[in-house]
Amino acid sequence: MIVFDLECRAGGHRFEGWFASSDDFASQQARGLVTCPTCGAPEVDKALSAPRLTRKGNQLPAPVAPPNPGPNHEAAQPMAAGPIPPEAVAMLKAVAAVQTEMLKSSTWVGESFAEDARAMHYGEKDHAMIHGRASASEVQGLIEEGVPVAPVIVPLVPPGEVN
Repeated sequence: MIVFDLECRAGGHRFEGWFASSDDFASQQARGLVTCPTCGAPEVDKALSAPRLTRKGNQLPAPVAPPNPGPNHEAAQPMAAGPIPPEAVAMLKAVAAVQTEMLKSSTWVGESFAEDARAMHYGEKDHAMIHGRASASEVQGLIEEGVPVAPVIVPLVPPGEVN
């Protein structure tokens, strides 16, 4: 998979898109499948972005201890590279709340997600908001066929699996 920073020409909205390759992006763009998620404009181009260069594991710098925020600083939650800033915690909570509201109008279809999404796309089933599970290869197949899918951003526990 390759991630591109994309920008719509109509409104200048920036977003990212995941594609199997540069050719896959070009193919989907030519078929009109790449649109701006903000305004729906089909005129989308790759945006300029900085290259990501990674080091080998044995070349990584030694971890640095995070600074002590002091007694008046709100306690941050721990993460692998240091504490999560309070602003990021608030943003993640807001994203989770929006996702929860969206899922209220969606139906859990479990393991049949790819099959149901494909059937709706081809008019074999009535359109409805659904969510469920799909393997990476099933999602890739849906994307290649032009079936509109999006990941659930915040992990969720399926119905019946709550302990």
